[in-house]
Amino acid sequence: MFKTRSTYPVITDMFPNSPIQEAYRKLRTNLNYVLEHHRIKTILITSSIKGEGKSITTANLGAAFALEGKEVVLIDCDMRKPSLHQIFAKSNRTGLMQILEQSCTIPEAIRETDIPHLSVITSGGTPIYPTELLSSKRMNALLEELSGRFDIILIDSPPASVCTDAQVLAGKCDGLVFVVGNGKVKSRLAAKMKEEFEASGVRMLGAILNHANNQEERYLSGYGINN
Repeated sequence: MFKTRSTYPVITDMFPNSPIQEAYRKLRTNLNYVLEHHRIKTILITSSIKGEGKSITTANLGAAFALEGKEVVLIDCDMRKPSLHQIFAKSNRTGLMQILEQSCTIPEAIRETDIPHLSVITSGGTPIYPTELLSSKRMNALLEELSGRFDIILIDSPPASVCTDAQVLAGKCDGLVFVVGNGKVKSRLAAKMKEEFEASGVRMLGAILNHANNQEERYLSGYGINN
């Protein structure tokens, strides 16, 4: 069983028949088909508004890929409200912000988690101008270097309706997974965000309906991956 010191639930191999484990296993299987046939490596995970479960989805999907032996790195690009450092109980003193500001090297910012094959780059703080950092050439260089080190890169971004960061990052990724919190967002807003991404040429890999009544009862349904 893999544990962190945080109270956030990250899937383990202890309950192989649990609803959340099975849901992420199916999502992983569907995504694997797309990754293998379309050479997709960098995936953006976002939502319409806050509180829909995109960050814990990023963590759990990363764990699901890692559990089958893939080398996975998660990047916390939600620099306005970061949470991956809390999910994995890691220090947030050195991370993405320091890489992009060139005050640390990429290897110095990569943290191993308690889950084998799963690493994380935390946000490193909350910069004054996050959009400018995320749209920089240094961000492009980071993704290029990580692509040579890892099998899969999962990027947790701010909600799409909050700022332009998600749109900026989507243009740097191979595809996008959209998380919709059950009862959290109106369908019209989610559809509008999806249309905006598609209009900008972003490859939509699929949408996830995330039921999150509480931290102990999180599971997925309605997953669908576009080939």
